[in-house]
Amino acid sequence: MAAPIRVTLRAYAKINLDLAVLGRRQDGYHELRTLFQTLALHDTVVVTRTRGPFRLSGDGERMPLDESNLAWRAAHALWRAAGRSGEMRGAHIGIVKRIPSQAGLGGGSSDAAAALVGLNRIWRLELPAAALDHVARDLGADVAFFLVGGTALGLGRGDEIYPLVDLPTWPVVLVWPESGVSSADAYAWLDRGLAPKGGLSPLAMGGRRGPNILGLRAGTFDALSNDLEASVEARRPDIRDMRRALDEAGARLARMSGSGSAVFGVFASEAGAAGAARALALRGWRTLATRTLARGRRLV
Repeated sequence: MAAPIRVTLRAYAKINLDLAVLGRRQDGYHELRTLFQTLALHDTVVVTRTRGPFRLSGDGERMPLDESNLAWRAAHALWRAAGRSGEMRGAHIGIVKRIPSQAGLGGGSSDAAAALVGLNRIWRLELPAAALDHVARDLGADVAFFLVGGTALGLGRGDEIYPLVDLPTWPVVLVWPESGVSSADAYAWLDRGLAPKGGLSPLAMGGRRGPNILGLRAGTFDALSNDLEASVEARRPDIRDMRRALDEAGARLARMSGSGSAVFGVFASEAGAAGAARALALRGWRTLATRTLARGRRLV
């Protein structure tokens, strides 16, 4: 079958409904247990077959268009995994950004996962899902999740992905400040209260229980938490204020997503979510009403 000339994909955002940091590993990363959930909010990634050198373009604010972009790195990793040498050729990736950066919503990682899927077709590689997963896990903790989507458990660095039965669809409000939070900073702030490298944190030794999936399906959100939240909010009171405002606006669950800076609120109705988004926008914050999304197709 001939490769398509163009593949257009949706690179969906995510939230972390629950995030437990269990300790620091000998390799310098953190041992995590997290519950990922896809959102309907998405970037659009267009992969086009070309005759010339590989190119990357995009309209994102401050989005790099060179080797520092995770989608570029994904393309290079896939090129090498396929056994090809020399400079990358034969494809152009265009990214239309809607997911804010440094917000804990996984925009860059999702773009990279979409690039892997699109390039696998454009370059006629026909690599199986297991091979794409291997490449994704080397790129970053969240990339492997975006090859799966929906509701999933993440272990290890967050890159060991176990798909779960999708949770019900919920309206969600996102709120984020103008300035982001880097993952490196968020984990460094947390590390100041953890055991020495290679040891377990008090959280792990205390055995904080994981999320109750059956309870979540029934609408019980009490056990959900984010172990990065307190240390980030201590240095970024604006993020704390946004989360509290979502609580006051009637969110059934209000948490920081990942390492921040975005916070999310889960609402009982679309009308409630839309009203909260409007009210919080009046305070000068960036807001967006969206919804959770079940596992499904990427192609537009």
